[in-house]
Amino acid sequence: MEGIDHLADERNKAEFDVEEMKIVWAGSRHAFEVSDRIARLVASDPVFEKSNRARLSRKELFKSTLRKCAHAFKRIIELRLSEEEAGRLRHFIDQPAYVDLHWGMFVPAIKGQGTEEQQKKWLSLANKMQIIGCYAQTELGHGSNVQGLETTATFDPKTDEFVIHTPTQTASKWWPGGLGKVSTHAVVYARLITNGKDYGIHGFIVQLRSLEDHSPLPNITVGDIGTKMGNGAYNSMDNGFLMFDHVRIPRDQMLMRLSKVTREGKYVPSDVPKQLVYGTMVYVRQTIVADASNALSRAVCIATRYSAVRRQFGAHNGGIETQVIDYKTQQNRLFPLLASAYAFRFVGEWLKWLYTDVTERLAASDFATLPEAHACTAGLKSLTTTATADGIEECRKLCGGHGYLWCSGLPELFAVYVPACTYEGDNVVLQLQVARFLMKTVAQLGSGKVPVGTTAYMGRAAHLLQCRSGVQKAEDWLNPDAVLEAFEARALRMAVTCAKNLSKFENQEQGFQELLADLVEAAIAHCQLIVVSKFIAKLEQDIGGKGVKKQLNNLCYIYALYLLHKHLGDFLSTNSITPKQASLANDQLRSLYSQVRPNAVALVDAFNYTDHYLNSVLGRYDGNVYPKLFEEAWKDPLNDSVVPDGYHEYLRPVLKQQLRTARL
Repeated sequence: MEGIDHLADERNKAEFDVEEMKIVWAGSRHAFEVSDRIARLVASDPVFEKSNRARLSRKELFKSTLRKCAHAFKRIIELRLSEEEAGRLRHFIDQPAYVDLHWGMFVPAIKGQGTEEQQKKWLSLANKMQIIGCYAQTELGHGSNVQGLETTATFDPKTDEFVIHTPTQTASKWWPGGLGKVSTHAVVYARLITNGKDYGIHGFIVQLRSLEDHSPLPNITVGDIGTKMGNGAYNSMDNGFLMFDHVRIPRDQMLMRLSKVTREGKYVPSDVPKQLVYGTMVYVRQTIVADASNALSRAVCIATRYSAVRRQFGAHNGGIETQVIDYKTQQNRLFPLLASAYAFRFVGEWLKWLYTDVTERLAASDFATLPEAHACTAGLKSLTTTATADGIEECRKLCGGHGYLWCSGLPELFAVYVPACTYEGDNVVLQLQVARFLMKTVAQLGSGKVPVGTTAYMGRAAHLLQCRSGVQKAEDWLNPDAVLEAFEARALRMAVTCAKNLSKFENQEQGFQELLADLVEAAIAHCQLIVVSKFIAKLEQDIGGKGVKKQLNNLCYIYALYLLHKHLGDFLSTNSITPKQASLANDQLRSLYSQVRPNAVALVDAFNYTDHYLNSVLGRYDGNVYPKLFEEAWKDPLNDSVVPDGYHEYLRPVLKQQLRTARL
C-alpha cells in the first residue's frame, strides 16, 4: 500500500486551486516559499526526528531538545539564514525549548524597555547566543496580578547596586520557560525600592549562572518545577523556579528606558512615555494569535483527513460503508473548526498590521488608539486560545478511539497547546480587561468622544440599539452587511445592558465584581465581532481566483453563522434577530457544509504541512492509516517481548492460583 494516495479521490473533488490557496494561507508568495523550503529542510534532517518523543524519559527528552537547538543554531549559521528563515526553522522543529523564551520574551523585553546603551551591550550578546535569557515575572503566589509580585530590588547607594531578594516562599519565581536548567540570564521583575519608597514593578537583567561551568551564582537557588501534562509535549521545556538571597547587581542592569535610578538613589521617570510597553505587549499577543491558528489548523488537518479515510455504517447489500466525513453530525463539529482556523489566520494577519500601526504611532507620540489596541489584543489572545484548546480536544473526539493514541498527534498537541489559555494572561482575566474598556467606551458615548478602531461600531449606537435585522430568506445570511449588523447589535446591546446594570450600584467596583460573568460574555461578543469583521474584510481584498474566493466566502459564513447558532441566546435575548431568522441561519449553515464537503481535504492541504510537522498517523498526507497504526504499535517497548516482564512473579501465580506460595 506504500506510495498509494488513499485520499486522491478526495483531492480530485476540489473546486479551487490548492497551490493558490497555499499562498493565501501563508500571507504572500514569499512567505509560502520560505515556509515550504524550511519545512522540507527540517523534515529531511534526521536530528529533528520526533516520532519517538513519547517513549523518552524526561532527561532523555530534555537532552534531545538541547541537541536539536544546538543543531538548529549550527544550521542557521551554516546556511546563513535570515531572521525570518531562522524563525521558521525553530517553528517547524516543533519542540518547546528555551530558545522560544530567549527570542520570544527576553530579547523583546530588552528591546522594549532597555536604553540604547543597554540594548547595544546586551542584545549583541543575546543575538549571538553568548548569553541565553528568560523572562522571570510569574511567581509562585502571583501570576495575573503583576502588581502583587513580591520579589524586591532595593537600591544600595553605598555600593551603587540593587539587591535582589526573595522575601517569602510565594515570592519565588515559578514557571519561566528556559529558567530551570538553561538560562544564563533573566529579565527579573521586582518591586523597586529606593530611599525607603516602593516604586512598583520594574525589570532588571540578572545573571543566574556562570558562563564558565554553568553552575548557579552564589545566593541563587534555581531548578526545574517538574513534569507537566502529557508524554513528550511541554516536558521538553525546563520551566523553572528561582530564589534570590540578597543578590547584588550593578545599578545599570535595571532596564532604564522608561525610568531610572540615579547614583544618589533618586527615582527619575524618563521622557519616554510609559505607553511604549504596550508595543511589546501587542507584539507578543499577536504571535500568540498566530500560534492559535497554527495549532488549530494542525488538529483540523488531522481530523479532516482521517474523517475522509474512516468509514463506518451505511453499507447496503455488501457495499462499502459511509465515509465519516459525510455524516452531518461530523460536518457540524468539524467544519466550524476548519473555518475558525482560517478566521484566526486572517485576524492574526490584521494584528501584524496593528502592531506596525501602534509602533508608528508610538514613535510619533500618538497614544490615542493605544487603550483600544491593548484591549483588542488582550481579548483576541483570550478568544483564540480558548477556542483552539477546545477545538484540538474536539478534533481528538472527532477521530474516535484512535484519536486517543499518542501517535494520532492530537494528545501531545493538546498538552503542548493548552497552557496558552493561562500564560501571558489568564483568559478570563483578559476578557475582564476588555470589559472595563467597553464600559468606559459606553460611558463616553454621550460625551462626543468618537470610538476608534474595533469599537468604531459603537459610534452608531442610536441605530444599532433600535435596528431590526432585514433577513427574510436563508440566502440573506450571505450578505456581509446583514451578518455584521447582527453581530454589532448583539455586542453593543450586551455592553449597554452591562453598563446600565453597573449604574445601579453605588460602588462601581462592587458592581463590577457582581456582574463579572455578564461582563465576560459582553467582551466575548465584542471579540467575536472583531474576528468576523476581519474575515469579511479579507474577502474584500484581491485574494486568488474565483474558486479560492468562493471557498473562503463559504468558510467565512460558516464561522459567523456557527457562532450565531452557538450563542443564539445572546442574539435572541438582545432582539438582534428573530427566532425565524435564527432558523434561516441554520438552513444556510447546512447548505454551506454541503458546499465545503468536496473541498474539505484540499482546504487542509492548503496549510502545506509536512508529515514530519504533523507527526500524526491519522493525518498522513497519503491517508495510509491502518498499516501505519500497526507499525507504531509494534514499536512500543511493551512489545519487545512476547511474554511481559513480571509474568513469572505476578501474573502466573494469579492464573495458577498459587498466591499463597508466591513472593508478592
